[in-house]
Amino acid sequence: MEIRVLQYFLAIAREQSIIRAAESLHLSQPTLSTQIKNLEEELGKQLLIRGIKGSRKVTLTEEGMILRKRAEEILDLVKKAEHEITCSDQVILGDIYIGAGETDGMRLLAKTAGKLKKQYPGIHYHISSGNAVFVREQLDKGLIDFGIIFGTPDTTKYESLKLPVKDTWGVLMPKDSPLAAKTSITPEDLNNQPLLISQQEQENGTLSQWMHRRLSELPIITTYNLLFNASLLVEEGLGYAVCLDKIINTSGSSKLCFRPLSPTVEIEMHIIWKKYQILSKPAEKFLTTLQQNLHLEPPNNS
Repeated sequence: MEIRVLQYFLAIAREQSIIRAAESLHLSQPTLSTQIKNLEEELGKQLLIRGIKGSRKVTLTEEGMILRKRAEEILDLVKKAEHEITCSDQVILGDIYIGAGETDGMRLLAKTAGKLKKQYPGIHYHISSGNAVFVREQLDKGLIDFGIIFGTPDTTKYESLKLPVKDTWGVLMPKDSPLAAKTSITPEDLNNQPLLISQQEQENGTLSQWMHRRLSELPIITTYNLLFNASLLVEEGLGYAVCLDKIINTSGSSKLCFRPLSPTVEIEMHIIWKKYQILSKPAEKFLTTLQQNLHLEPPNNS
């Protein structure tokens, strides 16, 4: 399986047409069709469903969709490898890839990036947002250099650095909701209230333990991956979102407010990277600078 042919295949998937893909690749249609047919024979699977009755549109089979996902990952890795290898030994420049969930703790990494920018303007950053499962998958596949996760990392797979901040759990709600008059939210306050919770929440997890109830017993109406979309539902009065603080702006003219849980529930954060990974020069410099900066950060007093 050649990189060039994977690029051809992705062009067809993008254009949904062999003719348009051939034009974009500056190839003849027969040449492109032959290349894809050879790829299908090599894999022993049909990748495309050709149009019938004069239709030029093509769609991906189930195997084609799998290949598209993997091909995108492979080409991203190739691009990253080429860029790192061709960088000069004398100049630190290149790309740093970071995966993280929604957290105010990203400010620590932003400060490090800001400090490095003055000395190494050739370093560029690529931030992928997603939940912990997404971050670990991207890290395991080599698509990112670092990940920020909540809780304790798996030390058999990852090196880690504990960040000197903690995120606080609480409830996001409209400012005119009955619970907004309270300074903090107790488990009793949420009894029989419609809840929006993270998709990562598990049975006997943080929320379940705090509520002293099984997750299946809670009045959950929505689960969310990233909080912004859930905040729109909260704003429209669908329910109360149990979430982390400082992700959604609740100041000024915002219609929303945040109230911490009582008893307080906090969660630690770590930045992780793969064990035995040889970091690129930009990533190595970033990690060293982050470690230096953490010694300067004041302790979290919450």
